[in-house]
Amino acid sequence: MDLSSLRTELQTLANRAAEIDRKRGESAKPLFDERLFSCLAKLLTPCVSEAKSVVDTIEREQASGRLSAMRAEHLCEKLVNQIGALQREMATLAIRQQEKAMAPKTGASISQLYQDLAQHQGWERRLEDMVRDAEAKMGQYASFAEQQQAQKQLLALEKRLSRCREARQKIESRISFRERKG
Repeated sequence: MDLSSLRTELQTLANRAAEIDRKRGESAKPLFDERLFSCLAKLLTPCVSEAKSVVDTIEREQASGRLSAMRAEHLCEKLVNQIGALQREMATLAIRQQEKAMAPKTGASISQLYQDLAQHQGWERRLEDMVRDAEAKMGQYASFAEQQQAQKQLLALEKRLSRCREARQKIESRISFRERKG
């Protein structure tokens, strides 16, 4: 198994991660779930290093003849998930910075809060539709792997929907507080 292209990809990610970490600094909480990256880092660079260590483990176990098919599948799946998460984090950085700039400030006007509420309600409706579509497609997959992937996607959509509802409820409570306050 030749992992040189993975090493090249990880080096590219490491360079981008270092640049992003310098610009953005440390986040307030860990960037990824502990099941994906055990390092619980608040920067991208340690996460890339952890992904590199998975490649090292694969090569080391393969060279020593201890790499079983099941272990190889597990490590490869973990590595694919880690690289995908890092790529998504880096690709959505600009979007999150834009959202942060557009987030309602503590002194946001009541009309701005109502606009934010309407936006969140629209997102909530779209996410509900996406969840319904994903649930409807669940029985259509033939293989177990496809069903598992669809289940993961459904779970991710449900989490997004939950976060959207929480945000909407916070905006609603801010509106009602501001209206009571006058």
